[in-house]
Amino acid sequence: QVQLVESGGGLVQAGGSLRLSCVVSGRTLTYSDMGWFRQAPGKEREFVAHSNWSGGSTYYADSMKGRFTISRDNAKNTVYLHIDSLKPEDTAVYYCYADINHQMYWGQGTQVTVSS
Repeated sequence: QVQLVESGGGLVQAGGSLRLSCVVSGRTLTYSDMGWFRQAPGKEREFVAHSNWSGGSTYYADSMKGRFTISRDNAKNTVYLHIDSLKPEDTAVYYCYADINHQMYWGQGTQVTVSS
């Protein structure tokens, strides 16, 4: 059974940084694309970043370019999202996903709260 577990969220002051992690169990990440979405209170879930299976190709939502960095360590079955210069509007639950053999799997999310 495939499971994705995010961690690394928390309360941080504006201007700070965070690194979110998403560990996949039950299946190797090799050849699996992965990425992140987020959902702010009262808003729809929005795309943040995507990485192909090797990490050699990544792309971001236009509004996320510059402060968000996705990376992965397939040996650890883990994908990361580094966020710099956090803003209060980054407050959201961050979800990772994995596309494994064309089936989507989601984590339960990790809360990021940015105080001004």
